[in-house]
Parts: sequence; C-alpha cells; structure tokens
Amino acid sequence: MVKVQSSTIGYPRIGGKREWKRALESFWSGSISEVELLTKTKEIRLDNLRKQKEIGIDLIPVGDFSLYDHVLDTSIMFGIVPTRFEYAGGKVPLDTYFAIARGNKDAIASEMTKWFNTNYHYIVPELDNVTPKLVENRPLEFYREAKKELGINGKPVLLGPITFIKLAKSSGDTPFEETVEQFTPLYIEVLKELAEAGAEWVQIDEPVFTSELSANEHKAVQKAYTAIHEAVPSLKIIVQTYFEKVANYAEVSALPVHALGLDFVHGNTIELLQKFGFPKDKVLLAGVVDGRNVWKSDLDVKLSLLDEIQSHVEKDRLIIQPSSSLLHVPVSIELESKLDNVIKGGLSFADEKLLEIVHLTKAVQDGKETIATELEENKNALTTLNNSKYRQNVVVKGNIKNLTESDVNRAAPFAERILAQRKRFNLPLLPTTTIGSLPQTAEVRKQRSKWRRGESTAEQYEQFIKDQISKWIDIQEEIGLDVLVHGEFERTDMVEYFGEKIDGFVVSQFGWVQSYGSRCVKPPLILGDVAFSQPITVKESVFAQSLTKKPVKGMLTGPVTILNWSFVRDDIPRFEVLNQIAYALRHEVEELEKNGIHMIQVDEPALREGLPLNLSDRKGYLDAAVHAFKISTASVENDTQIHTHMCYSDFNEIIDSISALDADVISIEVSRSHGELISAFEKNTYDKEIGLGVYDIHSPRVPSKDELRQNINRALKTINPNQFWINPDCGLKTRNEEETIAALKVMVEAAKEIRAEQLALVK
Repeated sequence: MVKVQSSTIGYPRIGGKREWKRALESFWSGSISEVELLTKTKEIRLDNLRKQKEIGIDLIPVGDFSLYDHVLDTSIMFGIVPTRFEYAGGKVPLDTYFAIARGNKDAIASEMTKWFNTNYHYIVPELDNVTPKLVENRPLEFYREAKKELGINGKPVLLGPITFIKLAKSSGDTPFEETVEQFTPLYIEVLKELAEAGAEWVQIDEPVFTSELSANEHKAVQKAYTAIHEAVPSLKIIVQTYFEKVANYAEVSALPVHALGLDFVHGNTIELLQKFGFPKDKVLLAGVVDGRNVWKSDLDVKLSLLDEIQSHVEKDRLIIQPSSSLLHVPVSIELESKLDNVIKGGLSFADEKLLEIVHLTKAVQDGKETIATELEENKNALTTLNNSKYRQNVVVKGNIKNLTESDVNRAAPFAERILAQRKRFNLPLLPTTTIGSLPQTAEVRKQRSKWRRGESTAEQYEQFIKDQISKWIDIQEEIGLDVLVHGEFERTDMVEYFGEKIDGFVVSQFGWVQSYGSRCVKPPLILGDVAFSQPITVKESVFAQSLTKKPVKGMLTGPVTILNWSFVRDDIPRFEVLNQIAYALRHEVEELEKNGIHMIQVDEPALREGLPLNLSDRKGYLDAAVHAFKISTASVENDTQIHTHMCYSDFNEIIDSISALDADVISIEVSRSHGELISAFEKNTYDKEIGLGVYDIHSPRVPSKDELRQNINRALKTINPNQFWINPDCGLKTRNEEETIAALKVMVEAAKEIRAEQLALVK
C-alpha cells in the first residue's frame, strides 16, 4: 500500500516561553559560559525534534535550528567572515559569529535586512576578500545528533547555493555564474558527507526561485544542480521553495533533483500544475497548511486542494507539509489560558499545524472517513468564529466604502505645506531627532509586569510612565535634540500595543516569534472588523509636550506595518483589513492634532516587507499601501507635519510609491548598508524632507564623531541640506541608557559642526 508521508520545512527555535532568547542574552551579558549556552540550546533543539516525532511527522528537519540566523550559519559554515573581524581560518569561533551579527568595539556588524517578504531579519553575507571553504559541516553535526540522541533519521536542511549567493553582497564584479561555480563544490562536499553518514533525504531551501531569474542565471542553476546530482545520486534532494509560486516553473521543475517543494498557500501555485503539470520523475512536497499565519486550516478546503493536486501527481509521489518553515508562527496554543474559547478554537500555532498535517496525511492515505471526528471539530470551530460578534461590524464596512478621493488627499501640495510647517516649528538647518522609542530598561519592564499582574495600581503605573517621560524629556533637551519624543515607555511593542487598544484585535500571552537575533515579537491577532474606540497615544504625547517648548512628535504605527506585523484574519481580502486599520488610525491622528500635537510620525518600517516577490503583483500592493497611508494621514491641517519611518528598502525600486505617500518627512534605516542607499538620490529626484539613519542602533557600540560626520557629509553630496534631518537609523528601545545618551550626544555634536559649516558656505 502507498504510504503518503508528512513533512515539516522548519520549526520555531525560540521555545514555548522563549528559553532560547534567555539563554542567548545570558551568554551575551556574561551570566553563563559558552558551554552552558550550548547545553541549554541543545536541550531546546532536541525538545523541538522530539515533539515533531511524537506528533507523527515522517520527515523531520534537522539543521534548521540556529543560535542567531540560518543565513549567518551558512556563511560561517563556509568561513565567510568579513576581514574586519580578523578571522584566522578554521571553525569560526562563537564570539566571532556573534560579532558579525551584533558588532563589537572594533568592528561594525554586517548588514541586516528582511528575509524576503517576512518580518524575519537575516545577516547579509559579505563575499569581498574571502575564499569560501568548508570549515564546519553543520547539517552533518545536527543529523548525527538527532540520530544518536533521539533515533531520528532526520532530513538535513541547507540554505541553497543560489539563494545564498543572491542574498549576499559584494563590491566586486565577479559574475554570478562564476560565484555559483565557486560554491558548488563546497555544497557537494557537504552532501557527500551527509550521504556517507546515512542521510536519505536532504532539503535545500531555494526561496529565491519565487523571484524571476534571467536565462543566464538559470543556466548556472542547471549546471550547479546537475553537478550536485552527479556527485551524490543516492541522495533524495528536495529543492524547497516557499512564500509564493515559483516564477520560472518550467526551468525549476526540470532540475535534476528527486523532489520539489511548492507553496500552495501564497500565490496561485495550483495554476502552475494546471497549466504545466508536474514532472513524472519527481516527488511533490505540497505546502498546503499556512506556515505564516495562525488561523486554523479549513480541513475540508485543504482536502479539496489536495484532491486537485492529486489529479496532477500520483499519491505515491506526494508528501504533505506546511507552506514554509514554522519559524514564522508561535509554538503552541496550549499556553494560551486567557483567550476567549471562540478565538482560541480558531487558532493553530506550530504544534497544531503539525497535527493538521498529520490529519490531512491520514485522510489522503486512508480516506476522509478516518478523520471524521477531526473534520467535524474543525468545521464547528471555524463556523463559531466566523459567526461571532468579532466579524459582524457593518458600520466599519460602510465607513470604508463611503470614503471619497478628497478624503485621502492633503488639502495642499507639499511645497505649500512645508512653508506653513517651517513657520510653525522654526527648526534649524539639519534638525536632529530620534525615531521614537527610547531605552526600555529592566525597571520599565518590571513595572509593566507588576501592573499587569495586579501588583500595582493603574495610577501607580501611570505615574511611573510619567516619571520616565519627564526624565527623558530632560535628557533630550540636555543633549540638544531639536525635535523630541516621549519615548514609548508604555508600549510593549510598536504593533502589539495598538492591537491592545483597537477593536478587532486580540493579543496572545505566548504568541512570540523571532524577528532578529534574540529579538522576539508578539504579533497581535486581527480576528475581526477593525475599529477605533478610544484615544491610544494622546495622553502620553500631550503630557510630554507640556514639559518642553520644543516640538514633541506624536508616534503611531502605520496601517501597512500593523497589517504586515500582525496575524491577519484570512476570511476576507487583506487589503480590506488594511483599509479598516487605516481608518481607525485616521481617528487617532485627528485626536492628536486636536490636542495640540502638530508633528505626527506614522511609522511604516514594514512597507517594503509586504512587497510581492513576483514583479507582476507589486503595483497592486504598492497602490494599496499608499492608499491606506493616505487614509490615515490626509485629514490634518497644512501646518501639521506628517513623518514616517521605514526600514531598509531598495529605494530605487519603490521611490515613486514612497513619494506618493505624501509624508512631509521620511526617515530611512540605512546605516548598515554603509550609505549605499544614498546613491539612489543621484538617480532620482525626491522633493520632500528626509533623514537617512546616520548610525546603527542594532549594534551595541557608540559611533565616533568622525564616523557620523562622514555619513552626514556623504548624504549631503546628493541631498539638499534644507531637506535633510539627522537621526539614528531606528528606534532606541533595545539599547541601554548609557550608550544611547553617549551616541545621541555624538550625533548632535556632529550635526552642530556640519550645520555651522553649511551656514558658513552660504554667507
């Protein structure tokens, strides 16, 4: 009888209660040794594998675990260490590994950017001045560990050579094809050792195949995978794609590998099978359960999809799995004791998704009747949620439908508005500010926890927040910043906080996912219609403004970022949810303005993150993002200045959309890219005001004044000084007070010096 198998692409690293994060941060602080760190993280890793085995997954991934980032893991496996870290060869020391990711007192960290269209960040490999060599076969170590400790003949996972090279950076002119040829023998070496150790299946992740590659690039891909197949013909190699449908399906499906993993959740992959079929010589790993969202799968719908898939692929060549690694969802709903049962019944975190995979596999294997009970329970849970009060707000739907074009445009063009704003604020040339958040110390977190546990009153907690705001208004004035912020001490997270305050959202207790390094976020759940119910940020902003004559920015998270950093209901179109969020934020913007806050920052760090990987879908997304931002911000007066902030973007690619947002001032996270983004302004005209982050806040170091002067002066070669703001590249929440104050002092000193030099030039 044919055995249909189940599989997983990857599993969350962090542990149910973020044990992984605590181990890492204890090591970084010197509280535990390297040996203790490795012992603790091994326990987490083995527990993850044991759980997948007990749930009944057949092909369990090994090597998907990381101490920081899987892309960085691939770099150090091949000895790819930037020369500034003085690596001497051999296995990369752990301190060097973390220095590449976080920087140290002698060297800045490598660039960090978004992993495709997710909120996960990877460390960008730097290929300059390095000769790759296999110095540590990590997948082999993890494969042997799983076999020895748990008796699991696992599926080793590697980041594929094409994706790795595409994600890397190099200032040289080595052709892509030559770089692929350089890495192919190293991958063959890794795979040969795995084959010799007894590995049967190997998963090679190539998510870059969801993006368009050129004909020459595909020739290099074909050549590399042909060489791999010829070198290790016994291995069942899976080329695993995810996040969207494969862009060049004919070429990818023709690669000489045993199996192909496709995402049937994001992008209309089923159309590819309908149009082109599926190769008769390959196994299909069908990603039918959403690996990036937390809502329970409709098992009947998934079984219908699997029926359609089976009309193109015989059952004996079918493996069932999630659409992507479960790295992007929390661990388990078992810890969620405070959620309404209606909501909890509609949720599925990583462990529950594994059960869905097992149920679907059993149904395909033995028939739907074998999971009749599970199907009935599934149907009842989803029906109860869809018919609940959370999803029946007709007023919200009507408000969005009745918006007109004039409702989403500012009353005057930027050239007119900026004159009114300059008159109101009277800021100096090259004004200095921060992005918004200030250090959330252990004491801040402690007081919040005490309040949440009922160990202090709301009044006591509110007074504590006021004290923090007062303290930092004084510090900012002493440093000499021109535009101040209240610090966001009342906020756990820039999206979760709004999720707690806006109708239609709910916040979990343990719904943590990794964002970068040990930084974990707890995305709110958008389970119903979104609506404004009460002011969210007004009280703190007004209090901060009462303490100073300098302008204090009101701080909001924008609609696109709230959408992209939340787990979004999947029963209506995403853009409909987006507009509901935008309309709720519009009320908050108006409340801030009404209460005397005339500089309002609506952050959109995740705008580019949601950009579709397929080029043909991008315009629709960008148009929707611009429309939503303007719903949020367009109703203010001309002399109210709208700011926004974005994390690193390919500015050339989306400059028209950024301009179309019609924000008066934009700040962009750019410091880790060493000023590369500035070159975009040599090719494009940008008429609004802009701040390019002049130092990296993700790295625990204080920049020198010379370093900042260099960054500022480089920007001023292409950006008019009258347009330019000076700020760190991101919020300062994760930094400690001492280094924050020291870094901001250096920044203000550098700004003042260059301001004086610029003013002297025009005299």
